[in-house]
Amino acid sequence: MDQVQPAASNPLVSAIRATRDFLVAARFEMTKVSWPTRDELMKATRMIVVASMVLGLVIGLVDWVLQLIFVSGIAALAR
Repeated sequence: MDQVQPAASNPLVSAIRATRDFLVAARFEMTKVSWPTRDELMKATRMIVVASMVLGLVIGLVDWVLQLIFVSGIAALAR
């Protein structure tokens, strides 16, 4: 006689239960998060934008200087 496997050993049922358990745990953990206020968020965003612009300018300046040294400088020495 064939025996019916219990639902717990069915891989599909196990996957669905694991997904449900994960989502329940994730929702519970999200209640522990301390979200920033609007002012804090705006201040942090401004800082990131300014830092990105400064970093871009520094990288551009370094690129320009290295180009002068390696491209123009070495070409002048080769003449």
